[in-house]
Amino acid sequence: MINIIGQKVLVLDFGSQTTQLIARRVREARVYCEIYPYNISLEKVRAIGPNGIILSGGPASVYDKQAPAVSPELFELGIPILGICYGMQLTTHLLKGKVERSYHREYGPARLSIDDPDDIFYGLARDPVTYQVWMSHGDRIEALPKDFICIAHSETCPVAAMRHRRSPFYGVQFHPEVIHTEIGKDVLANFLFRVCGCQPTWDMYSFLQGATTEIKVKVGSGRLICALSGGVDSTVTALLINRAVGHQLTSIFVNNGLLRKNEAETVLAFLKQLDLKVHYVDAGNRFLSKLGGIEDPEKKRKIIGEEFIRVFEEEARRIGDVHFLAQGTLYPDVIESVSFKGPSSTIKSHHNVGGLPDIMQLELIEPLRELFKDEVRKVAVKLGMPEDLVFRHPFPGPGLAIRILGEVTAERLNVLREADAIVLQIMKSSGWYRKVWQAFAVLLPIRTVGVMGDERTYDNVVAIRVVDSLDAMTADWTRLPSDLLAKISNRIINEVRGVNRVCYDISSKPPATIEWE
Repeated sequence: MINIIGQKVLVLDFGSQTTQLIARRVREARVYCEIYPYNISLEKVRAIGPNGIILSGGPASVYDKQAPAVSPELFELGIPILGICYGMQLTTHLLKGKVERSYHREYGPARLSIDDPDDIFYGLARDPVTYQVWMSHGDRIEALPKDFICIAHSETCPVAAMRHRRSPFYGVQFHPEVIHTEIGKDVLANFLFRVCGCQPTWDMYSFLQGATTEIKVKVGSGRLICALSGGVDSTVTALLINRAVGHQLTSIFVNNGLLRKNEAETVLAFLKQLDLKVHYVDAGNRFLSKLGGIEDPEKKRKIIGEEFIRVFEEEARRIGDVHFLAQGTLYPDVIESVSFKGPSSTIKSHHNVGGLPDIMQLELIEPLRELFKDEVRKVAVKLGMPEDLVFRHPFPGPGLAIRILGEVTAERLNVLREADAIVLQIMKSSGWYRKVWQAFAVLLPIRTVGVMGDERTYDNVVAIRVVDSLDAMTADWTRLPSDLLAKISNRIINEVRGVNRVCYDISSKPPATIEWE
């Protein structure tokens, strides 16, 4: 992105489950930030020139043989640094303090006493007032590095926070990013504004201005196509580019045969309202033939991703003189699809991130790849999108192919489409659709015995997945009323031929993912 924002904070990831949450909290304070792997080079840090750096937590001990670490020279760049949990222990270790195994490990809530109500604790009362914070550590600071002082403690953690006497280096043993830490937002805000000197300028207006300028510069007088699915991400992408370069854009809606019931008709009707130049391609048979006999989910994603690109390249040749392909990649897609070589691992390949073929004739433009989902929805509102489209549930790029476990066939697609349509219909009519992040049906690769009309059946099993989330990085299963679940189950079993059993998925993310494949 062209940096009209003028400031940036880096979050270096050491494998914490809450690294993305740190980034969200920083953005909620209206300061732009990005997540990078812990092993980012010093040269790149210098080139970025961040206003501050946050070292995340992580599961390792600083004494592990392959413990992730940054170069001690990071502390010589003059950039304010806040270490969280493992990040604090690593700071201590690198600057010649002493870290040891704790006699009293702390996991969960603890009471924090502030010893120095300044800097990151500015505005907060000191001991004897205590605050609830969230701990998750087995190591502790035994000896502070030179010129560091203790600024907070808990009952079992003598050094729960520290700071350097002169340099802008801080460490907290607790997790300020989680809601269980009641002063978390205060600590992060003090670090961002008092220590780093940031200003709360990051909002969707500044994003729109910067993205529009960047697109104009990158595209110039060239022509581009946009992969348009009808979901909020790709539609915002198309509207944003249309705002920047207008007639140079042609949006392409590809029906890959893996859409939900009546999806193509619904999407086309939506798009007619938005004054976009849209070209419709029916490629359902083409995608299904490529997926024949394929059961592995990653192979399915790769096949679908490559076939999408081939369709777009063919359409680009028909249009003529097209050099760019735009798509609605979001920040969670980027994070989950790129391995950070150690602490974090690749969760899945999205067709619009990890599923792209190595050789592609079009240059990618992804104006939303730095945004979380709720930020995209704010952009959508500013662009004047209809509310029904803004708040549509996310739908994966590979479509129903990754909600059918095992081989994808026309028959199995029809079963899932009917079941999924019932789920969405009941969620909307009951008022629950807007209350949850996502709701959908999954067709399992098993069959079970049942009794229907006094006859024995041996039919399919459908699982229902409904989750609450802010950005899909973490999620929890939704506690739907039992009578609502019963209504969904009864209608699917009674109306969808070939299904005799319905299950409800009560897994959170992590350890599960939202999608089943």
